[in-house]
Amino acid sequence: MITSTSNQQMKQIAQLMKKAKARNEQGVFVAEGKKMFLEAPEELLRQVYISETCYRSLTQGGQGEREQKLRERLEQTGYEVVSDAVFRSVADTQTPQGVLCIVQKPVYELSDLLRGEHSHLLVLESIQDPGNLGTMIRTGEGAGLTGVVMNGTTVDLFNPKTIRSTMGSVYRVPFLVAENLAETVMELREHGIHIFAAHLKGQKAYDEPDYRGATAFLIGNEGNGLSEEIAALSDTYIKIPMEGRVESLNAAVSAALLMYEANRQRRKREEA
Repeated sequence: MITSTSNQQMKQIAQLMKKAKARNEQGVFVAEGKKMFLEAPEELLRQVYISETCYRSLTQGGQGEREQKLRERLEQTGYEVVSDAVFRSVADTQTPQGVLCIVQKPVYELSDLLRGEHSHLLVLESIQDPGNLGTMIRTGEGAGLTGVVMNGTTVDLFNPKTIRSTMGSVYRVPFLVAENLAETVMELREHGIHIFAAHLKGQKAYDEPDYRGATAFLIGNEGNGLSEEIAALSDTYIKIPMEGRVESLNAAVSAALLMYEANRQRRKREEA
């Protein structure tokens, strides 16, 4: 059992939790919680840690389906037991579930995000809130998104809060951090993808255009929206009509409306 915060493995976890640089250099991230552990692809799991209390619960009782799945997976992966105090010191949550794991970052190419006429993409420029990014990834999976493109100034996808907010979708939604977002958007256009920018100057309501073909939605920074350079690369500006005195919606909410409108149109096409 690991009983000291001075343990090298615990020091590594603390660094990975706090610093994007450490995550980038090592090519791994920390996924915390039972769901995140159970859904992590086996080939990407590098190390698993469980708290002393969680270990006792699993070995002395816990007859539910979730507990059985945890026992089976832990037997497959192996694990290290960590004292409760040390586990709490490295966990990112106030009430940790007692399981965390080190996971290798998946790597994708732009081609992994494309599905021909079925391509359904979210392109993000400088999103700053980890919860917003994680929610977009999670909502995107539900809406049938084929991938997410983001620029280098978007918050780190592997920030612990972002990872938790994805609720496991980070394992399944392909993504690409573009070195040059403008060039990547141009490349999407070359692949026949119609680009829609969520923009206050939009003349069309978000539910008017046809999203049944290859589609990408541009979503900008929470405070400033899209830059003029990136917005100008779109084919169509669209807006979400507002009632009352509301000027705009949360970025993740806006993205959800757009993605699900595309999903609705595509479902109707399949039903026809």
